[in-house]
Amino acid sequence: MDTMVRRRWAGLVFISIAVALIIVDSTIVNVAVPSIVDDLGITSTQVQWVQEAYTLVFASLLLVFGNLADRFGRRRMLLIGVVVFSLASIGAALATTGDLLILARLVQGVGGAMILPTTLSLLNATFRGRERGIAFAVWGSTIGGMAAVGPLLGGWLTTTFSWHWAFGINIPLGIVIVVGVLLTVGESRGGAAGIDAVGAVLSVIAMGTLVFGLIEGRTYGWWTVDQPLRIGDWSWPGDLSPIPLSFAVSLVAIAAFIGWGVHRRRQGRPTLLALGLFGIPSFRNGNIAATVVALGEFGIILALPLWLQFALGFEAVQTGLILLALAAGSFVASGIAGALSGKVAPVRIVRAGLLAEIVGVVAVGFVIAPDATWGLLVPALFVYGIGVGLATAQLTGVVLADVPISEGGQASGTQSTARQLGAALGIAILGTILFTTTSGALASRLDDRGIPADQRDQVVSAVVDSAGGAIAGLEASPDTAAIADDAKAALSDGTKAASFAAGGFLVLGFLATLSLGRGARRDEERAPDATRAS
Repeated sequence: MDTMVRRRWAGLVFISIAVALIIVDSTIVNVAVPSIVDDLGITSTQVQWVQEAYTLVFASLLLVFGNLADRFGRRRMLLIGVVVFSLASIGAALATTGDLLILARLVQGVGGAMILPTTLSLLNATFRGRERGIAFAVWGSTIGGMAAVGPLLGGWLTTTFSWHWAFGINIPLGIVIVVGVLLTVGESRGGAAGIDAVGAVLSVIAMGTLVFGLIEGRTYGWWTVDQPLRIGDWSWPGDLSPIPLSFAVSLVAIAAFIGWGVHRRRQGRPTLLALGLFGIPSFRNGNIAATVVALGEFGIILALPLWLQFALGFEAVQTGLILLALAAGSFVASGIAGALSGKVAPVRIVRAGLLAEIVGVVAVGFVIAPDATWGLLVPALFVYGIGVGLATAQLTGVVLADVPISEGGQASGTQSTARQLGAALGIAILGTILFTTTSGALASRLDDRGIPADQRDQVVSAVVDSAGGAIAGLEASPDTAAIADDAKAALSDGTKAASFAAGGFLVLGFLATLSLGRGARRDEERAPDATRAS
């Protein structure tokens, strides 16, 4: 193996670590959230925004930075992103309030948006033929595996040290990535001719208002005002909730974004979203599948750690060990996918993975109960992890199978955006299902006990606003121990509902893959990437 080949594969290692950095961070927080709730006293809505602030900015800016990377250098953009992400991690680790933590997560989202599309573009520009398939499999397996390793690492850091180290771990990882990429990865550029600034603004407005509505609907009311929106001394006027307006603005922004993109494309000008590529069936249908699959995959990761710690009483590190079954399944799947490479069509592997995910997450839903044991949960998570590994590792290759190499950068950004859009919606939708179901179930149980309405509402608000953190306090007092049992049962009901909803979305993702084919062309049959420069 010559020096260039060794350097290329070493570069894959550091690019994969860069992917691991942002994926681990997005999942490591889930296990740390209960400790953050106890330490900073954040509400359940802030719990969702700790995740959504990151994911929202991440999803909104992926296309922008994917295009900028094509113009100014993919390696350069990757390195800048790692630095921004690492500095924001310091801010998150030192945060003393929920608002400061959310702000740090916003900046982390900017750094993450610089990293993810450039890693995929660098692989697309560096590898060819069967090597590209292997590189994509490593990239995808890293996402699937790290999504489960994150909770274990987060649990260990939170239990042994504190939740602050769940963010502090990013600093040494960032240093390793910067040094490794500088030594092993060559610069590459694409043919981007400009940036669609209007499209970028419209996409941020569309995503921001959509996710805001999904998260805040249960707080401010889905139609009429339940709680007035206040910003400083200003208060939302009238009885109509701001949520319908938020959804309306999102719909208008989405329509304007599409219309603007079509207009620019007719003029021969670059667009933020690769609209022309959606004429390729594998690209179009693959992105639909990726969005729906991510919606089901990432949303459930929010609910499980809260249930395991607050309803079942596991410590953070124990929660991480349980979720390690998911990582083990994903790593097993990467070996299976590698053995099947070239023998079985990638789309069939994706479908098999999705079926395993559906079986696993539905099994998790049936296991969830206030008296559940980890022994039944681990096999279900293992099966789910196998599905995540198979589907995630192969779906990227399926989506990009028929995309011309010259448009790989924009296509990679679009594909990454589809995943992150699904992740953002998954956290928002399944988080809303989790807390709304928990609220309703707890109120019903307290009514059965004859608890007065004002006291019932106070207990429900305490449990839901703390994302379950108030259960331990209720359990500590003999006078409220029975109410604590009701709260555990209600949180279990909410988690079960979120699990079954995730399974439903994964079924939709599976159906979306039925229209996918093998791809009309193989990588080795395509023209060389004229835009690459070492």
